[in-house]
Order: sequence, then structure tokens, then C-alpha cells
Amino acid sequence: MSAGAPEAVVAPAPPPAAAEAVAGVACEVIALLEVLWERGRDAVSPAPVSSSQLRVMHILERAEGINLRTLGEVLGAAPPSVSRLCDRLEALGYVKRSASTVSRREVELRLTAPGRSYLSDLRARREEALVAAVAAMPEAAREALIHGLGEFRAAVETGTVGRIWPLADRAGQEPGAGANADGAARTA
Repeated sequence: MSAGAPEAVVAPAPPPAAAEAVAGVACEVIALLEVLWERGRDAVSPAPVSSSQLRVMHILERAEGINLRTLGEVLGAAPPSVSRLCDRLEALGYVKRSASTVSRREVELRLTAPGRSYLSDLRARREEALVAAVAAMPEAAREALIHGLGEFRAAVETGTVGRIWPLADRAGQEPGAGANADGAARTA
């Protein structure tokens, strides 16, 4: 190419058929997990939180003390929407707002003890559902699932898709810090 000429743009190669097949099966499994998650969420409390509110709680659990602006960036939501989500969680007693230790103009967000308890109960119910399903699998399939999910997580966290928990560094935790003692990722 000559100087000043635009470089050719090369489109990325389409994914191999095997990757598309795996992605299709993964989508089916995700749909099944969503049904299990909803059952667990509805059974935890007489006032279950919405999916958006639950996402806020997970983010606050990993990034204790973040402000509304940062939370909005992570959620990809407008400030009024983020504020309303936090209003509802605060009304339930799951989130507490407090003055920032860094700036008087900012408000820090933290999970309360009832908020942490809600997430813990939710995880326990979800894990029960997963244990029942995984226990029905042959041993070799369970081992393959552990390996495959570990590789999938690594690909997502380090690949072009990006990190699952973008606030992990700000919270002083590495991705996967929410793993159980045996290294398995938490289920909520």
C-alpha cells in the first residue's frame, strides 16, 4: 500500500460451526437456568427483587461503597433509573446510602445485613436446584462440565468479550473472588 492510502478493513472470520453449536446449547441451558433462578428468587422473600435490582445487589456486593455514577456506568443506565433502583432497594432495607468519605457531593452505596442475607439465601436455593440437576449426571459428564465451565469463564474474563465483573479491580477483588472454598463459582 502507498503512504496515505487507507488500510483495508478485514471482517472477522465467522465462528466455526462447532462454536455455533456449543453457543446454541449454552443458550438453551441459560434459558433453563433463568427458570430455576426465577423460582429461587421468588421463594426467598415475600417481596422478591427484580432482575435489575438483583444485578445492583451483585455489583454492590463486589464493589462496596461505589457511587451512583459508577453504578450507572456499570449498568449502562441513566442516573434517574439507577437512583430509582436504589430507592426501591433502600425501601426494602437491602441497600444503604451514606455520604462519601472522599467527596461531600457523592453518595456511597452499600449492601445492608438483610441485603447480604437475601443474596445468601438466594444462592443457597439456586445451588440446591443446581446440585439436584448435576447429581443426576454421570460422573464423567460432571467432570467435563467443571472443566468446560472453567475454560468458558477464563475465555470470557480474558477474551474479547470482556470481564464479567468490571468493578473487580476497584473493589480490590479479582474476578472469581466470589468462588466457594472448592473453587467453584458462586451460583448467584
